[in-house]
Amino acid sequence: MNAAVRATVRVGLYTGAKVYFVHEGYQGLVDGGDNIRPATWESVSMMLQLGGTVIGSARCQDFRAREGRMKAAHNLVKLGITNLCVIGGDGSLTGANAFRTEWSGLLADLLKAGKITEADVKKSSHLNIVGMVGSIDNDFCGTDMTIGTDSALHRIIEVVDAITTTAQSHQRTFILEVMGRHCGYLALVTALACGADWVFIPEMPPDEGWEDHLCRRLANQRARGSRLNVIIVAEGAMSRDGKPISSEEIKKLVTDRLGFDTRTTILGHVQRGGTPSAFDRILGSRMGVEAVMALLEATPDTPACVVSLSGNQAVRLPLMECVQVTKDVTAAMAEGRFEDAIKLRGKSFENNWNTYKMLAHINPPDVKSNINVAILNIGAPCAGMNAAVRSAVRMGIIQGHNMFAVHDGFDGLAQGQVEPINWTTVSGWTGKGGSMLGTKRTLPAKILEGISQNIAKFNIHALVIIGGFEAYVGGLELVQAREKYEEMCIPMVVIPATVSNNVPGSDFSIGADTALNTITSTCDRIKQSAAGTKRRVFIVETMGGYCGYLATMAGLAAGADAAYIYEEKFSIKDLEMNVEHLLHKMKTTVKRGLILRNESSNANYTTDFIFNLYSEEGKGIFDCRKNVLGHMQQGGTPTPFDRNFGTKMGAKSVLWLTEKLKECYRHGRIFANTPDSACVLGMRKRALTFQPLANLKDDTDFDHRIPKSQWWLKIRPIMKILAKYNIKLDTSEHADMEHVIKKRTNLSM
Repeated sequence: MNAAVRATVRVGLYTGAKVYFVHEGYQGLVDGGDNIRPATWESVSMMLQLGGTVIGSARCQDFRAREGRMKAAHNLVKLGITNLCVIGGDGSLTGANAFRTEWSGLLADLLKAGKITEADVKKSSHLNIVGMVGSIDNDFCGTDMTIGTDSALHRIIEVVDAITTTAQSHQRTFILEVMGRHCGYLALVTALACGADWVFIPEMPPDEGWEDHLCRRLANQRARGSRLNVIIVAEGAMSRDGKPISSEEIKKLVTDRLGFDTRTTILGHVQRGGTPSAFDRILGSRMGVEAVMALLEATPDTPACVVSLSGNQAVRLPLMECVQVTKDVTAAMAEGRFEDAIKLRGKSFENNWNTYKMLAHINPPDVKSNINVAILNIGAPCAGMNAAVRSAVRMGIIQGHNMFAVHDGFDGLAQGQVEPINWTTVSGWTGKGGSMLGTKRTLPAKILEGISQNIAKFNIHALVIIGGFEAYVGGLELVQAREKYEEMCIPMVVIPATVSNNVPGSDFSIGADTALNTITSTCDRIKQSAAGTKRRVFIVETMGGYCGYLATMAGLAAGADAAYIYEEKFSIKDLEMNVEHLLHKMKTTVKRGLILRNESSNANYTTDFIFNLYSEEGKGIFDCRKNVLGHMQQGGTPTPFDRNFGTKMGAKSVLWLTEKLKECYRHGRIFANTPDSACVLGMRKRALTFQPLANLKDDTDFDHRIPKSQWWLKIRPIMKILAKYNIKLDTSEHADMEHVIKKRTNLSM
């Protein structure tokens, strides 16, 4: 929430608006006085890394009554405020809309009571409202992610990781209760991200006789050699007949029937606290900018809107339509229309549910497909690779295929380091960092002979290539080799996995979110140190090859003053301007600076050069320190986003291969040589799509190993504005109002 507050304040001031804080939520609006006070640029500094909300929030009874809303209207009119930005859940947003609808009535009453003048009424004739959804439950329809959800998942996963180590040592069953009274999002994603044995969510109660089913599954897992069972329960979990299912009840069931050593952990308010994740800070900042734009463009006729994210795009949605769909979900659940409830939650929820159902428990078909699929990791290791391998292996087994693991990339394929991999081999892999299969940067061009021999020897019918830019180039080389080697005429899919996020065909790659969080938390510590010593500027070098994604996004998430990247050329004049900017900043109350530099942003303006330049120019005003983050950016346990993203990508890639194999099966053998039989699976704006490797060549700068067009360059100006640079913000690509309701009609048909 603080990232959103900070962005709204700074962008508001940048556009020349007067910005006020309302402290303590609607209560502050009703009480007025000192609760509503002007916001300044400096008043929102150092709050990005704080959880909760700096301006306070309160549940408010007074605002529910009309006289409370009269007082609130009076307070706003006195200050000439006609634009409200509300950050909260559906309750707060519904309240805001009601307030807006009766605004003219409230003004008329205030005028009658002689509290305001005709001139006041004219000046404040209508109230604009824009909402941002802040809720850890992610229970607001129309938005992919609400502010706070990702951070809550970070807290939960930290706990799950800690618990699984003790459970494995003692062979225990753990029941973990997470928040979500009416929405199972947190429970569902946690179950996906930790490979839980069972999940209870309010949207989809278990079938009759679930008790037997659950015990059977737990016993099966143990018989297969698994040392732990994890069951995730949403606090609002219930049975088909609407009775609550509590973690205690499940514990009693497992202990009585199976005699397993069982423990329950109720996470409670831990999930609401802590430092916000990088994703939430970027989300909050992007939403804040969009909210200010929406308010400035609003007219009396535009409906109150919420700004949100759909896939990777900022969108505006009519507030009341979203509230209506959110209410529809509750109604569907109450009436026992559970399939509808899951559909109404939106596409991403539905995908999560379907993926979870498929991967949770082994249910291989009776008939084997006799298809052999090999999986390999290419390039530098990154967090989330193993999650993708696990879900690809399991999805393949479910499809009836034989799955093979290739160790050490293309080298391993050429040397025959290929072995069968089964369901239990990959259990527990979701939360492991690095690459369990081993990975290398070697490209296939020089070892094609060995590769084709082993594809023939192991009778491999399809390849899943998980890795970075080398995975893409390697895939291309295999496709080009199809002319000479018939063995290469098999379907292949490349799954982007690299901290650099530089694979053509995808907005995101597995591993980038984990690296981003590592950089961001390091920058937080560095800023803290700088804030203590005062008048200090830190220069931090990030990885990414020639791709400036990490430097830019970390700059946005950590509140940097500048981020130097290769894609945006900079000269000595720009460096001078940045130094000037910092010299100026040291005269304010915010006496510290943070500069990020991508490792390959410029061959001559190295990190040392920039450090020396700043040190010289800042003499007597500020001193400098430098930090090169290095390989810590490739390590660590994967974040919830990377676990989830890897899991979905792995599963989807194998489903696609299965379809492709059917198309390419002729005269008793597989033969694939069309461009569309070798694809990159990537996230594009709003959907996961398969794009032929060959078609992406034109959009690729092979010398610098980056795509020629990159979506995140458009949000770089936001970072500069939030760092108080006076630049022009390109709003040409602003979000138009979209509708949620049309999605609903398809259901009733």
